[in-house]
Amino acid sequence: MYQRVPAAVTTRGGSPTDNGDSVVTLDQVPRWSDAESRSSFGYDNEDPSFTNPFFPDPLTSPSEGESSSCGMVSRFPVDHEINSKIYLWRGNPWNLEVDAVVNSTNELLDEAHSSPGLHAAAGPGLAEECTTLGGCRTGMAKVTNAYDLPARRVIHTVGPKYAMKYHTAAENALSHCYRSCLELLIENGLQSIAMGCIYTESKNYPREPAAHVAIRTVRRFLEKQKNKITAVVFCTTTSSDTEIYKRLLPLYFPREKHEEEVAISKLPADVGDENGETIIDERKIRIKPLPKKNIPRPSQPPADLPVIDVGLVRRNSSYLDSYLDPAFMSVIKDPDQRRKEQWEKTAQAQSGWNCAKIFGFGDLGGPPLSAAEEYSLHSRYLAKANSLNLSEIAEMKIVYRGGVDSEGRPVMVVVGAHFLLRCLDLERFVLHVVKEFEPLIQKPYTIVYFHSAASLQVQPDLGWIRRLQQILTRKHQRNLHKIYVLHPNFHLKATIFALQVFVDKVTWKKVVYVDRLVQLFRYVPREQLTIPDFVFQHDLEVNGGKGLIVDPRTKYVYHRP
Repeated sequence: MYQRVPAAVTTRGGSPTDNGDSVVTLDQVPRWSDAESRSSFGYDNEDPSFTNPFFPDPLTSPSEGESSSCGMVSRFPVDHEINSKIYLWRGNPWNLEVDAVVNSTNELLDEAHSSPGLHAAAGPGLAEECTTLGGCRTGMAKVTNAYDLPARRVIHTVGPKYAMKYHTAAENALSHCYRSCLELLIENGLQSIAMGCIYTESKNYPREPAAHVAIRTVRRFLEKQKNKITAVVFCTTTSSDTEIYKRLLPLYFPREKHEEEVAISKLPADVGDENGETIIDERKIRIKPLPKKNIPRPSQPPADLPVIDVGLVRRNSSYLDSYLDPAFMSVIKDPDQRRKEQWEKTAQAQSGWNCAKIFGFGDLGGPPLSAAEEYSLHSRYLAKANSLNLSEIAEMKIVYRGGVDSEGRPVMVVVGAHFLLRCLDLERFVLHVVKEFEPLIQKPYTIVYFHSAASLQVQPDLGWIRRLQQILTRKHQRNLHKIYVLHPNFHLKATIFALQVFVDKVTWKKVVYVDRLVQLFRYVPREQLTIPDFVFQHDLEVNGGKGLIVDPRTKYVYHRP
């Protein structure tokens, strides 16, 4: 697919070759430290259609106010060995013959959100391998084979979304993207890498601040690992990105003493820590020495005390207590006391009368959880749910998203007849419920439960329902508007009454019983619901001639005699 390009075909100065499918070697890419390439990085060789008066050359003769560096020491001194490893290339990174290329993608590693043209050049094998990786978190990176590309590996990373309110968090996440790519490069025994701009238009990251983060992170990494990396190629595909990198590279990779001196006054105030990450003074761990107090030394032990008691006198606890801060110690709860209280709650719950079990509603389980315990439980389940493929549970259509109710609240649909307890993995079902409900419980929402024909199925007990509520946390209880139950029977009403008494009075008081579909459509419009066909048939059989149902989806009219 790729053909090697002779050196004469490639234009120095970061311009792509005429043949987009041609292999370009590092010998054909301008090295940042080469003296001959400095003129080729000038602006007169750039795209003439791009004019930007806002990009002055930072290395032009400084003004009088900036001519002196006030004796400041450069934070990025000249390092010819590091400079020899830096390249700037105008073109797609996957045309380069390097050990690894970087793909900027999303958390799902899907083709639609990857760097444009990468999957087409690599072939279908790349997308197939990406589906086996289980996604990737923001700021992290994962590696795959390169397939049809000239490179040996593709490193996929997920850039952050940018918001001014969270500027520092976005900067550090972007810095971690570049550092993760370089760490993976070394871990896989590779030495050269081509990196495009990880920030994307869809994530609203400003280009120039992002370029600062990229360049300084690479500089700091090479200062520690320069013996393990031979080449880092910054790749740009637009004129604006090329101009930005030309202006900023001399600040972090000065090639001579003059560039280093000028960079002192041109660099931003915050250039990060030793890894290139933004420093937040408020979050620094401050360790202070123990206060020096004039503590009287314990008196000499009486002469008649045995030798074994002398050490006890010297290790008097009051000597150490003088160093302890009572305000700090008061917020620490004894872990043994905490465990004891938990055991007592569990024992009390098990020794008392289990009325729910007596009435045949099952065991309610252990003691209630605190808000912190519920949050921790929910976080663990959500993390596990996001890491697993639960498609077989989703295909059962027990729980799925609907539209919105009559007041615009999102709707979650639950079909009782699809809940086949005998052939369902309850743990995986709970993970699916947590994953489906997570976007909804952040704001007011509604649940529609179809109990049509569900009385024939075995249902879970109250203890399981109570556990599910604990996993969904109290936010689920607070933001739940109503639960509309269609076609309830006596047993279901008795179960919900038991839930109100034994489990959660607040949540289950929100249940609204609906006997007919026409009543349900008053609360949730028909076009906002995907209703199984057997629900219409059940409604016709149960209600007989009490009304008329027209299904807008199939245009079928249900006439009742």
